[in-house]
Amino acid sequence: MANKLSVTWKVSGIGYKRDQRRTIEALGLRKLNQTVVHDDTPSIRGMVFKVRHLVEVSEA
Repeated sequence: MANKLSVTWKVSGIGYKRDQRRTIEALGLRKLNQTVVHDDTPSIRGMVFKVRHLVEVSEA
């Protein structure tokens, strides 16, 4: 079974570059404090790394 990552959006994207706001959107996050669960893949890890200052990540 693949590992899962739980990603929670904690900081607003206002004032950050558009590509970072679009990465939040691509992760499936729509509202602050929303949590989504993704498979632990290199592409998801790359997106999380790009917006690591806006989200909180834990293993699900």
